[in-house]
Amino acid sequence: MKYESRIMEAKWQKKWEEAHIFEAQDDFSKKKFYALVEFPYPSGSGMHVGHIKAYSGMEVISRKRRMEGYNVLFPIGFDAYGLPTENYAIKTGIHPRAVTDKNIERFTEQLKRVGFSFDWSRVIDTTEEGYYKWTQWIFLQMFEKGLAFRDTTLVNYCPSCKVVLSNEDSQGGKCDICKSDVIQKAKDVWYLRITEYADKLLEGLEEVDYLPNVKLQQRNWVGKSTGAFVNFSLKGCDEKLRIYTTRPDTLFGVTFMVIAPEHPLIEKYSQSIANMDALTAYKDECAKKTEFERTQLVKEKTGVRIEGISAINPLNGKEIPIYISDYVMMGYGTGAIMAVPAHDERDYDFAKKFGIDIIPVIKGGNIEEGAYTGDGEMINSSFLDGMTNKKDSIARVIAFLEEKGIGEGGVQYKMKDWAFNRQRYWGEPIPVVYCDDCGMVAVPYEELPLRLPPMQDFKPGEGGESPLASLESFVNCACPKCGKKARRETDTMPQWAGSSWYFLRYIDPHNTDALADKEKLNYWMPVDWYNGGMEHVTRHMIYSRFWHKFLYDIGAVPCAEPYAKRTAQGLILGTDGEKMSKSRGNVVDPNLVVDEYGADVLRLYILFMGEYEKAAPWSENGVKGCKRFLERVAALTDIMTNGEGKLTTSTHKLIKKVSSDIEAMKFNTAIAAMMGYLNEVSEAGTISKDELLIFVRLLCPFAPHIAEEMWETLGMKGFCSMAEWPVHDEAKTVDSTVEMAVQINGKLRATIVLPLNADREAALAAAKAESRVASALEGKSIVKEIVVPNRIVNIVVR
Repeated sequence: MKYESRIMEAKWQKKWEEAHIFEAQDDFSKKKFYALVEFPYPSGSGMHVGHIKAYSGMEVISRKRRMEGYNVLFPIGFDAYGLPTENYAIKTGIHPRAVTDKNIERFTEQLKRVGFSFDWSRVIDTTEEGYYKWTQWIFLQMFEKGLAFRDTTLVNYCPSCKVVLSNEDSQGGKCDICKSDVIQKAKDVWYLRITEYADKLLEGLEEVDYLPNVKLQQRNWVGKSTGAFVNFSLKGCDEKLRIYTTRPDTLFGVTFMVIAPEHPLIEKYSQSIANMDALTAYKDECAKKTEFERTQLVKEKTGVRIEGISAINPLNGKEIPIYISDYVMMGYGTGAIMAVPAHDERDYDFAKKFGIDIIPVIKGGNIEEGAYTGDGEMINSSFLDGMTNKKDSIARVIAFLEEKGIGEGGVQYKMKDWAFNRQRYWGEPIPVVYCDDCGMVAVPYEELPLRLPPMQDFKPGEGGESPLASLESFVNCACPKCGKKARRETDTMPQWAGSSWYFLRYIDPHNTDALADKEKLNYWMPVDWYNGGMEHVTRHMIYSRFWHKFLYDIGAVPCAEPYAKRTAQGLILGTDGEKMSKSRGNVVDPNLVVDEYGADVLRLYILFMGEYEKAAPWSENGVKGCKRFLERVAALTDIMTNGEGKLTTSTHKLIKKVSSDIEAMKFNTAIAAMMGYLNEVSEAGTISKDELLIFVRLLCPFAPHIAEEMWETLGMKGFCSMAEWPVHDEAKTVDSTVEMAVQINGKLRATIVLPLNADREAALAAAKAESRVASALEGKSIVKEIVVPNRIVNIVVR
């Protein structure tokens, strides 16, 4: 048979689509398998080879599961809201809806062309009204439970573009779009109270099968710490500065405090402060810096001492100065910190610059050279002196704080509440209205979806307002409670909203009465295996786990965790070994690979190029090698016989190897094993029909088009993609013969082939009969004969 990729691929893709063989059935009597990939953002540039690798892992596993008899749900959809589409629309004048529809059409065509076995009957689009109706429904549920709220915070704002920017879009204090100076601006922001679920997010990690690095990154993102809250009194007034520390055992070493430049204490005591002008000037400078810049560890230490107010160390009663500095943020903790310069590098640098006392409280190191951050015996610490166990010292201090009523043990999290709104057009409208009499009022559920109105001018408004704020027909409405005039919220949800629950909608994508039918949820959830990029294991995965746990708490879903298993794929690098980018000119277009070599070659090479979870560089020679392999596979029909096979052991070894390697995502070694088997076939000069049918089924998840064509050529009915997965016979994986080394005085002289488990006499006889051994023994006296069964014969002579 000749390998003709274009003809085969068009033929079988059409047949699969017409037969609907990849559509999951809501038959609750069958064993199910739910495989999930991260749905793509449909950009204008189309798919890249990274998409192919991201989907290929679960593609192979899903195809194997179908052949094992599972009812497989392997869906796809589009995470289509977002800033890139809106910016493109602003630049070109083409509406985001038209841009999105065109991009989705292109992505769909490309995905189908590669032959992915997605269930195309369940496609979702986060911008479609029937979908975001339920995104809004979930938001309102959170709003009712107090998990969605508004608060004022500082944001990065570009006065030129009139837009709020992320930290990533405003690095160096410059707008990434127009390069103007960015300022910090106070703005009302919607938040989701994800911190309420911090412990549940951590506890849930004990119940799931995630890669160790995935669990570690999620734990670090939540950032739970145990320590103490401590109240520092201000000298001469009835005011307290509350701080949180993980090292209350070092309180005797506190020699100064630092508060955020925006701390309300400054304004409250402005009449008592002698250098308000200096503080205000420093605060104005800080307003030009992004949060990212302010919190960098490696940077020059700056700050201003507050003249007129000072704090009292609650443990030793000493007066200590208070400074303002940019690295303390109001949004982190309490907006105030205690400083122990002898045992913290940043505090040490700050103290050295401003001439502040440095008092060691842990023995070890040299404060003239730097901060000592290790453990040791407590010193200069009153009742702690002489203690050497850090845990005991911390417990002793917390007990003292609680006894004196000046603090208590506590827990904090690095994770902050989720800022949940954007001042842009292309996003889900937030279903809340503002009434002068009733305050914030939720849009009634029966009025969902609150539709995103069509607009011709969707540029950001004055003062960083959403474009929707200029549309009076949208903004002006009646209060759902009292019927009086009210105003709609004009900010929209972030792109993360739609991706926080998409895996649930796949289960029942056309349901107009619920986000999904409960019986279907009970059957399909949780997702059995989720694969995606490591770049999404924190924000997206944390957000979606949070949403799911909330839905579980209100009884909307049947399980506490959405994903039973999570794996990840590595990057595909350019031929130069660097990350692919347009600027480097090393991007590989998968469409061009399919044009020249075929989809099966692309699929096979991407999984053969290296370990799946690691980065690997693209190699054109590797692609060509995979094409030659498939050409050799196609030619197997020319040497096939209907007789008994000669490769029984090799065939069962291959079944075992490929099956186990797929489950371990060792796709490259599974393919290598099939290549090795092909070499054995070439040596044998023939392959039986039964052996070839097994080989074709093993190849099918990787290269399904050629597998289907060979299946049909061999006279088989139905689809190879739905044929039964081969199962190995363990007894047949053991070789009937073994190769044994023959040594004389420990030096290799020959090898012999014997039946497995041949006895000692047979092994010695065969060894001595070998010509090179016989000549080496001639004229020698045999002192000893050693036989290790199935491995070695060693004859000692003199």
